[in-house]
Amino acid sequence: MGKYDKLLMQILRGTSDANIAFEDLRWLLFQLGFEERVRGSHHMFRRSGVEEKINLQRDGSKAKPYQVRQVRAAIVKYRLGEEES
Repeated sequence: MGKYDKLLMQILRGTSDANIAFEDLRWLLFQLGFEERVRGSHHMFRRSGVEEKINLQRDGSKAKPYQVRQVRAAIVKYRLGEEES
């Protein structure tokens, strides 16, 4: 199981939302086909076919837990990651 699969499973399990590294979450979104736009401290991600905009901000070196939950909701709703793995 590679880094992508481990991170995807960790996010989908939802047991450690406060322990996801910001850069790892950013990397996962890139792997899922999202494009990033940065304005100040806000990293906004969009993807064709996904209605929601995902907005990430750092909390030290970690991603904010509520934003990890938003990413999980988008992954589940749009079944992202199934075609990539």
